[in-house]
Amino acid sequence: MVLHPKAQVRVAGQDVTFCCKASGTPVPRKYYWYHNGTLLERKARQPNSRLALRGLAPEQAGTYHCKASSEAGAIQSAPAQLTVLAQGQQSCRSEPEPSLVELPSECPQDATGSRYYNVGRCPPSPCAGGPGDPSGCGEDSGHCCGVRRMELREIPCAGSLLPVKVVAECGCGPCAQPRVLVQGRVTAADTGEPLRFGHIFLGGRKVGFTGYKGSFTIEVPPHTQRLVARFVDRQQRFVDAIKVLPFDRRGGSVYQEVKMLRKKEPVDLDGSRSNAIPLGEESGREPVGELVLPAGAFLRPSGEVFNGTVRASVTFLDPRDMGTASAASSDLSFTNAEGEIVPLRTYGMFSVDFREGESGAALQTGPVQVRMDTRQVWMPEHLEKMKLWSLNPETGLWEEEGVLRPAGGSRGKREERTFLVGNLEIRERRLFNLDVPEDRRCFVKVRAYSNEKFNPYEQLEGVVISLINLEPQPGYPTNPRAWGRFDSVVTGPNGACLPAFCDSQRPDAYSAYVTATLGGEELEAVASSPKLNPNAIGVSQPYLGKLGYRRSDHDDPDLKKTAFQINVAKPDPNNVDETNGPIYSYRSLEECEEAPASANHLRFYRVEVDKYEYNVVPFKESDLTSWTGDYLSWWPNPQEFRACFIKVQIEGPQEYMVRSRNVGGSHPRTRGQLYGLRDARSVRDMQLQGTSGACVEFKCSGMLFDQSLVDRTLVSIVPQGSCRRTAVNGLLREYLSRHPPLADNNHTGAFTMLAPADPLGHNYGIYTVTDQNPRLAKEIAIGRCFDGTSDGFSREMKADAGTAVTFVCQERPPGRESFFQRLLTAPAEA
Repeated sequence: MVLHPKAQVRVAGQDVTFCCKASGTPVPRKYYWYHNGTLLERKARQPNSRLALRGLAPEQAGTYHCKASSEAGAIQSAPAQLTVLAQGQQSCRSEPEPSLVELPSECPQDATGSRYYNVGRCPPSPCAGGPGDPSGCGEDSGHCCGVRRMELREIPCAGSLLPVKVVAECGCGPCAQPRVLVQGRVTAADTGEPLRFGHIFLGGRKVGFTGYKGSFTIEVPPHTQRLVARFVDRQQRFVDAIKVLPFDRRGGSVYQEVKMLRKKEPVDLDGSRSNAIPLGEESGREPVGELVLPAGAFLRPSGEVFNGTVRASVTFLDPRDMGTASAASSDLSFTNAEGEIVPLRTYGMFSVDFREGESGAALQTGPVQVRMDTRQVWMPEHLEKMKLWSLNPETGLWEEEGVLRPAGGSRGKREERTFLVGNLEIRERRLFNLDVPEDRRCFVKVRAYSNEKFNPYEQLEGVVISLINLEPQPGYPTNPRAWGRFDSVVTGPNGACLPAFCDSQRPDAYSAYVTATLGGEELEAVASSPKLNPNAIGVSQPYLGKLGYRRSDHDDPDLKKTAFQINVAKPDPNNVDETNGPIYSYRSLEECEEAPASANHLRFYRVEVDKYEYNVVPFKESDLTSWTGDYLSWWPNPQEFRACFIKVQIEGPQEYMVRSRNVGGSHPRTRGQLYGLRDARSVRDMQLQGTSGACVEFKCSGMLFDQSLVDRTLVSIVPQGSCRRTAVNGLLREYLSRHPPLADNNHTGAFTMLAPADPLGHNYGIYTVTDQNPRLAKEIAIGRCFDGTSDGFSREMKADAGTAVTFVCQERPPGRESFFQRLLTAPAEA
């Protein structure tokens, strides 16, 4: 499906057109349209890829999708929502929705003891189209609800007024179209060596190369529903990696680690004789099966039989080895007869590479046999459903090659065994799979939070949640026998719903291993020992006990705390304790996606050193549609985000909070006005006694949102203790003196500068990174700052490397205020 219908809003009585388009060989000619899952009558639809509805009535609201078919099969589009408003009903309410931001710690709490302030937000929902609007079949972005007017308010905080801009009115305007990116690294699954300058394909089109360190950036084409990328090693050391990559449709970039499977060393075969190659014997276990190649099976592309020496490499990915899941290709899905994309459960994948011994030319095969040992099929019902599949590298979908049927007989001197036997011919496709379709499916609700408080308004968006389906050993839920499937979903404002296999009869028939990453950083799961805390985990008893929740360090405290495992116990609809999440039946996806934060769900949270961020113009970095064009916006360009950090070395007996205060410095519209505050706690350097370092964000200098004039941000760096500035980086001091005006630095308790307009590096103690995702830009900059280099990355603080300014701090005498406290209580005097 290359064009999916788009969500639309209309007023009753208006017309609407939906479009879809499928490709294939032969070209699909038949299209069917469905409303809320029901096939529309022929008179209400056209037998083509357009659906035109005239004079809409309220009952025509709901979801619409199309199905295209040909003799080769069928495929369904993603559903599109049609909203039909009554006459006079507004699609975008002028009154903003509540949205809370946390005020600085020096601000007084309100009557309820909260330090959160409602700044409002406009939901980026589509607005009603007019009679002259495009049909919804082209590239037009349409109109969406957004900010129409903001107001400046001032909040009394510690002897001064803190400015904050709040949304006063919402209205319709052109929809924001932020760039959607997937970034990451491609490395070998066994050694971690990077894929240098590998080819990247989207569909059959080459879109670029990986970098020297295996890094890549893919811009997601508009209206993409399923992003399938193929990574190819030019030196043919690795099996092609075909990945379905998760992305955030609302814009920005998602970070993904891609693992490639190293090809097995080739062996020489005699093409004129029968040969058998075992599948999956490397790990010391019995092979899953074998590939049997009869005499004369090898063919040149012309069809001529090749009987010479064959260099044969058959690489088997064994799901009995838990470490192989990350290197598996695709997302184990196929299209059923109705055109739905549905899941498979794997018993093993194998990649083949046959070449002529002398010339190295690629060979194909005629009919060959795949034999699978039935003792390796642990669910008896799967024996009747086992099939052989090949991977379509352009769609990332598995397509049926044949059925495996029982056949008895011994093999040589081995004991009598039963095999499942199937046949295939190896032509262009080189990646195959032993799989069964699995219809016992559920959804698991997971949310990610910015801290351990688990406040609903502090959820993290853009987090990649990954779920691997496991089959546990009988009686040993923590010792999985094999993995069977994996899925990844990106969190939105209401968390994520991940598909998983489940069972209603045996709670532990399937279990799930779940992880979460944000920009390459692993988030932490909630602890399961020394005892379960249902309030922290997010699931009430007794359902929590049935799920058997265990964090990855449950039995061994030395293990990472970044994953949890549960039994995917299908909810019993007759048990009220199991009707409120976190497991939902497969037909209840909408209920899962719209579940309130008070419903049962599983949790991850971000562990970070104390830090705080305040923007005068509120902006949610995980939702690029929340950006507002304003002279005081911290990020002036929603298409490109430049993060700037300064490294501060502190010599003192403890760790200290360091604040950056950022105000307009040279622009006539913002001079003297606050952009925002940043607090970061220093991190101790384990190699240097009594020394810590802080990486503090400041607002970069540069064009403001109107792109007409540069503002040199006036940045003040103030440690929150009894501290004295003792050194400033010589190169930074020289740069600032050569680029006047110079900021006044007459107090030794702080460091003030008009921020550099150039992207300086570690030699100056300044770290600058530009990216389409603000959070990723900051993560990379912090990693470089900790390392003290312009291209490295570290989570261990090296306080004396690449430093901009040094302070000596000491415990102050009782009753004496620090300079930072005096700034808060009496700013004019200080």
